[in-house]
Amino acid sequence: MKTKFTKLEKSWISFDWANSVYATIMMAAIFPVYFTAIVNDINGKGDMWWAFGTFIATFSMAILAPIIGAIADYKGMKKKLLIFFLLLGLGFTLFNAITDNWQLMLVGYILSYIGFLGSNLLYDSFITDITTRDRMDKVSAWGYAMGYFGGSTIPFLFSIGLIMTLDSKTVAVKASLIIAVIWWTIFSIPMLINVKQKFYTKKSPGNLVINTFKNIKKTMLDIWNEKKILYFLLAYFFYIDGVNTVISMATAYGASLGLDTTGMILALLVTQLVAIPFAILFGRLANRFGSLNLILTAIFMYSFICILGFIMGLGIEESFLSIDQALVLFWVLAILVGTSQGGIQALSRSYFGKLIPPERSTEYFGFYDIFGKFAAILGPGLYGIVRITTGRSSFSILAIIFLFIIGGIFILINKKNDKLTDK
Repeated sequence: MKTKFTKLEKSWISFDWANSVYATIMMAAIFPVYFTAIVNDINGKGDMWWAFGTFIATFSMAILAPIIGAIADYKGMKKKLLIFFLLLGLGFTLFNAITDNWQLMLVGYILSYIGFLGSNLLYDSFITDITTRDRMDKVSAWGYAMGYFGGSTIPFLFSIGLIMTLDSKTVAVKASLIIAVIWWTIFSIPMLINVKQKFYTKKSPGNLVINTFKNIKKTMLDIWNEKKILYFLLAYFFYIDGVNTVISMATAYGASLGLDTTGMILALLVTQLVAIPFAILFGRLANRFGSLNLILTAIFMYSFICILGFIMGLGIEESFLSIDQALVLFWVLAILVGTSQGGIQALSRSYFGKLIPPERSTEYFGFYDIFGKFAAILGPGLYGIVRITTGRSSFSILAIIFLFIIGGIFILINKKNDKLTDK
């Protein structure tokens, strides 16, 4: 197997390096704090409106993903749709850098997030066009690794520097959004210039809309009949929900236990840094031990993280751990998450890419996207229900382990029935 990346592979990886800046600055760390603070000063409902906007964007894409995928698989359509969603994301991120009206910022966030999600869907599906099946694990892993290092670290640190040094926090945030747009644009260029749609389906004569929905129906039936794809998607639904819940609830869980916010944010930055080498390592080991075995390893690690998180919470609740001791344990958890987060995401993408017909990759990735988006509902809901029922945050984090157990069971079923050699 070739060791050096081809021009196409490098160009595809650069898009992960490019778009991760949006996830960090616009979605997670900078703009959400700014937006919620502005709205809270007006009506005290900043978190509610942010959650509402996030729901609209993710739900819209979950519904539209198969339709976008079916259209994108026609000859010449994948790149055109990628450019459309990229421009949508870039345009409305820039829009939010020049408006001060919170309602317009909310609209800008929703549309920019749809652009980000749509471009990511199409980007993921291009993996079948830019590399061979035996190199997908490595290429996908390097994509995630460069995403963590590039967009998730370098511009984020620069933005933090602006916020700490500039007197006007508003100017600092707006400058951060402009940095995100410039970074996302520049490093998307190799993908736009070099990557082409290699596999496609031919347009059937007749109404495009009718044919598109016929293709969606066919894909649904094919997934149902192809058990190795069905079992993997079911596994993915549960374990990726667990992964996303651990990520999204980490600081909220720590805050409920009284941990220092600054200490937790720094720990999550460490998670990103640790994820870089481990994502690459997972890609290399998958070639030797198989993608499913590495995904199972990551599932076991996340199960251990849930248990350790439970012990940390119980220690605070039962007073056998101090706040400082719990914060140290939180840092340990952050490092452990970093060892598996990038790997399980990267190998899930590449393994799925191996299973599907390349000429219909975007449509299949549309259903992959659906499972990922709707999975984001179950974990936080489970956390909340257990929290209300037991009155304890520690039992809530422990409950997440069931998502990993169910996901692991489906992976084992898939291993037993799957004749695909994924090494």
